[in-house]
Amino acid sequence: MSICPKNKSSKARRDSRRANWKMSNPTLVKCSKCGALMVPHRVCKACGSYNKKEIIPQED
Repeated sequence: MSICPKNKSSKARRDSRRANWKMSNPTLVKCSKCGALMVPHRVCKACGSYNKKEIIPQED
């Protein structure tokens, strides 16, 4: 059994309810060690460091 609506919802009301389902750009910050753009609170993919400490050793 589903809920039966009492009155018809207009298209404007329905579409305004769905208006906030858009995608947002990911937040990017500069790495404190190498300056590359990275997602905050994650290990940098370019240099392998987090909070100025080397977490993943990089092979040259």
